[in-house]
Amino acid sequence: MKRQLLALAALTVATGAMAQSSSVTIFGVADVSVAHLSTSGKNVSGLANGGNSSSRLGFRGVEELGAGLKASFWLEGGLTVDDGNAAGFKFDRRSTISLSGDFGELRLGRDKTPAYQNLETFHAFGDAGMGAINGHSLISGSAAGTPEGSNPKRVSNSVSYLLPKLGGIYGQATHSFGEQADNSSLSSNTGLRLGYAAGPLNMAAAYGVARGGTAATGLDYKTFNLGASYQLGAFTPMLLIASDRGNAKRVDLYSVGLKMDLGTGELRAAYTMYKDKKQNDADSQRLALGYGYKLSKRTEIYATVAHISNDDKAARKLGSSLSPTPNVGKNLTGYEIGLRHNF
Repeated sequence: MKRQLLALAALTVATGAMAQSSSVTIFGVADVSVAHLSTSGKNVSGLANGGNSSSRLGFRGVEELGAGLKASFWLEGGLTVDDGNAAGFKFDRRSTISLSGDFGELRLGRDKTPAYQNLETFHAFGDAGMGAINGHSLISGSAAGTPEGSNPKRVSNSVSYLLPKLGGIYGQATHSFGEQADNSSLSSNTGLRLGYAAGPLNMAAAYGVARGGTAATGLDYKTFNLGASYQLGAFTPMLLIASDRGNAKRVDLYSVGLKMDLGTGELRAAYTMYKDKKQNDADSQRLALGYGYKLSKRTEIYATVAHISNDDKAARKLGSSLSPTPNVGKNLTGYEIGLRHNF
């Protein structure tokens, strides 16, 4: 009887081991465009990276652990296709390890912030190329005491929890540690996102706090945004409202956009206003129009034209990697034609 029980236990363990499986995938995007920009009588032309989607190279893998548990990793770094420069390549876009199951997902490492994901999701051009929303760190991209600005795209040293599938409800909570010896909260970041997606509707709200300043005098930069999209046949209108506040400054963002199936491609349009609530004559308005023609499921040729109008005290630029920062109070116009391939 004892031998039978031992044999049964060994068979159970072996069956569980055989049920486990793992896979590793190499993936990426190669995207480059021919671009031209003009401002104040000056012209800039050349190749720009990521006109439709940021170029990248990554590795991801997953292992089935049994009982519904999965372990996974994701390593992804940015590339510049125009010159092939990979010197100092690092996994700065994402480097995470996760454990997921019916409880949701626990994710550790460097990843996008919850608030930034709304900026990408609810804008017709996302955050790439001439039409990019450029909605992160509206107050400052180098806010004192913060590692990557007042409202960064990504944070390092983070712990995230993602909700499991709950009907159409989705959400994420993230905290990144500042890891400063003299002050544990300095350079930290905390964010929350909660959304609902079902059928044609997708909507989400997000909130984040970046801790800056100094060890002696801390300073919080707070961000809030709300986005929504609704698919109406071939049309998908989009709406996004955001606000960054801190250090006696406040900048609000309002954006409306549209994606429309047209032929074998997609027409994209977006209007965005950046409003400085603490300084007069420092607002900007951006208008972008583009079309992407799908050559296949993985390859697209695209064209985009965009214009940003700056008030007398504003100097915001377009999202292209080639875009210069215009002189204060000067406008900027640009266009690009590019090719994107996913692999």
